[in-house]
Amino acid sequence: MAHTLKPTTPRWALQHTARGAALFLGCLLLTGLSTSAQAPEAGKVLDEAKQAGRDGSSFTHAAEDYFHDMDGALALTPQEVAGRNMWLVWSGGNDRMWDKLTRDTFGAFDLLKIISSHPSQGYSRANRWEYLGLVNEPCFDKATGPDPAHQGLWLDARGKGCAPDPFENARKYPGVALGARGTTLPTGSFYGEATGIMGLRLFPNPAFDAKAAQEWDAERYYTDEKYYNRQDLVRPYRVGMSCGFCHVGPSPVNPPQDPNAPAFANLSSSVGAQYMWVDRLFIHNANKPEGQRNYMYQLAHSFRPGAMDTSLISTDSINNPRTMNAVYSFAERMAQGKQLWHEPLNGGERDNKQFNGFITSGPLTEFYDPATHIARVPHVLKDGSDSVGLLGALNRVYLNIGLFSEEWMLHFNPVVGGKAITPIPIATAQKNSGYWQATEAGTPNTALFFLKAAQPDYLQNAPGGAAYLQADTATLDHGKQVFADTCARCHSSKTPTPPPELGLEPQQCAGGGYLGCFKAYWGWTQTDGYKKLMRQIVQAPDFLKGNYLSTEARIPATLLRTNVCSPLATNALAGNIWDNFSSTAYKQLPSVGTVTLSDPFTGSNVPYAMPAGGRGYTRVPSLISLWSTAPYLLNNTVGPFNGDPSVAGRMQVFDASINQMLWPEQRVHDSILGSKVPGTIDRTDQRSEIIVPAGFVPEVLQPLRSWLHRWFPSLGGDITLGPIPQGMPVSLISNLKLQAESDKFSDKAAHARDVGEVLVKLQADLLTAPKDATDPQLREKFANLRAPLMRLSKCPDFVVNRGHYFGTAEFNQQEGLSADEKAFGTEPVLSDDDKRALIAFLKTF
Repeated sequence: MAHTLKPTTPRWALQHTARGAALFLGCLLLTGLSTSAQAPEAGKVLDEAKQAGRDGSSFTHAAEDYFHDMDGALALTPQEVAGRNMWLVWSGGNDRMWDKLTRDTFGAFDLLKIISSHPSQGYSRANRWEYLGLVNEPCFDKATGPDPAHQGLWLDARGKGCAPDPFENARKYPGVALGARGTTLPTGSFYGEATGIMGLRLFPNPAFDAKAAQEWDAERYYTDEKYYNRQDLVRPYRVGMSCGFCHVGPSPVNPPQDPNAPAFANLSSSVGAQYMWVDRLFIHNANKPEGQRNYMYQLAHSFRPGAMDTSLISTDSINNPRTMNAVYSFAERMAQGKQLWHEPLNGGERDNKQFNGFITSGPLTEFYDPATHIARVPHVLKDGSDSVGLLGALNRVYLNIGLFSEEWMLHFNPVVGGKAITPIPIATAQKNSGYWQATEAGTPNTALFFLKAAQPDYLQNAPGGAAYLQADTATLDHGKQVFADTCARCHSSKTPTPPPELGLEPQQCAGGGYLGCFKAYWGWTQTDGYKKLMRQIVQAPDFLKGNYLSTEARIPATLLRTNVCSPLATNALAGNIWDNFSSTAYKQLPSVGTVTLSDPFTGSNVPYAMPAGGRGYTRVPSLISLWSTAPYLLNNTVGPFNGDPSVAGRMQVFDASINQMLWPEQRVHDSILGSKVPGTIDRTDQRSEIIVPAGFVPEVLQPLRSWLHRWFPSLGGDITLGPIPQGMPVSLISNLKLQAESDKFSDKAAHARDVGEVLVKLQADLLTAPKDATDPQLREKFANLRAPLMRLSKCPDFVVNRGHYFGTAEFNQQEGLSADEKAFGTEPVLSDDDKRALIAFLKTF
């Protein structure tokens, strides 16, 4: 919640009336008030494909094996090749959304600049890996000047002697002819053009008509802030994004010698974008002071490299970065679902495609029963909410990166929120989106590709990997015993059969019965009988073969004690945006009870009752190739970052990160509260503001802006809301509930009371602030709002690297914890020798 309005040149001597107007204007901006009274009606809009008369059958999924050398050069069937191509180059018309987001983020986010190498930017293809952590596509060279074939943009150029990109073939893959396509610009291919960055494709902008072409100036687009911050600026191209953008990375077992110049053989489709700097990606000028003072940068800067808030667009007003993690061993993962996770589907959940709709026999038909509508599912996403089947999970990703944005973005206010979110029905997409129809037809091939290609990357197969695997047999046996006793109950898909008297039948344990079943299971794993059986399983020579190294169970936050912002995510709840993509069982999960959080101003304990209905749980991640995936926890907060993807670089991060996991006292602690809190709090690293360039002020607010300018001439130009002092918890502002979470009158009244209290106190406090207030003085003013701000927070958990204390003394430090947290008992504490032996075994995964 920003608190004052001022011109770009600071003026602190504003009168009471100006401050009141500023607060009012700030609230309007931050609640995302609609800029149009004629918004399209949800359920009745067509995507651009349908508008051009194209249905799904007109999009042929490409089968050229252009990426043959990737993923270990596996021999793939034509269907598997088509599945990989879809993953890497199909964007399904989402270039429309990414172009729109430039306006919705007030010009801060601009993919067309990200793919450029203009000298003014300070980043280019030459340093793209170091600065952005993005994967350069092989067979391209850095731009040396403006490209006349692309309206003067500085774009990567295809290298001499390289074969043409087959997906650019406009005759074979004709693009969607709409607007200016075919007139001012060529129509092109529906796969777009390669940009020189894996996963980003270039498309002609259908809005770039003759008038836009006449007004276009590429040099000013890169260098003139007033020009490129015009809301009416029409760029000649839009950038589309494939799934591969967030999932392609350097192969752990065949890394490139130069990360800026990989060959296809050095790339993997499934390891995840572990090195991506999302703050620099989303704020195009993040390397400049004007970019860094933007609060949007401070928010994105709380995302560690390789982590992204996947609900940033369809925002739930929770700062919730999660790792773009590797995906491995699909067959073993699906087998877990078939055995353990039987979840009923109802209503729109049943509109998800299942393998049964594409094949009539074989093992892939056994994951869904059309008679009972029970799906046997892997738990996808960090909270296990994507729980309708593998195809549903794959298809949902395309919506989340912008497919059918014409409809999707009618159900929420992008980025800023402040509008009641409603579900996007799958049935609507099936009827009104040609791109969605094509996506549903293609993802079975993508699933087939991953079933074959997403195999573990073992350290023993990496160059020089043997040097890190020097432990003797006795040490490894010791490590196996420690793993069996402490870790395997969550991190092994090979486990003992539970005694029948525990009643752990899959359907009985779904939904409302889940927490009781989990507690019974956990209690059993603490017994000597369980540990004896588990040790026998782990000691077997084939223990790692075919082991997904996760049960995919949903672990209650009261046991895990990690940051609860991910388990509190709301997008998959009943009636929310992903309602159709989460199972009824997920929506019926009971509350885990009360967790213990920390006050971000004093460090004192704060009890917080977790809500029911799906929230409160974290799905167990797989430990496959653990050596290559550090830092750890779901937000990459445990362990340091190292931009070196070599084996030596990965092992350096592994050693530091696994030590912080097992010796939690080594984790980073907060810069202000220190040991008063169990970890670190993401804080603004400099004074910042919410900056709305004049060209992006919503139309509905222009009359207010004119009124303010009449009375206060200094308030022309950009609108700047702030200052937000250095050292403020980032999530204190980003997690504010802009709306009440229920329709009950009492809840709405309480929410209105809390918002009013914040505004009244903030205005009064700022009127007493010194003219040249320091950051500590401004923080003190915010501290006065501690109670109402915490009540308004959708996630009042600010310590980002706490929890997962299993095997450590910290797990048994239970003073001040809730009864729900203490209910899981205590655990044996591992000795240093135990931990070192465990680490030796973990390296072999």
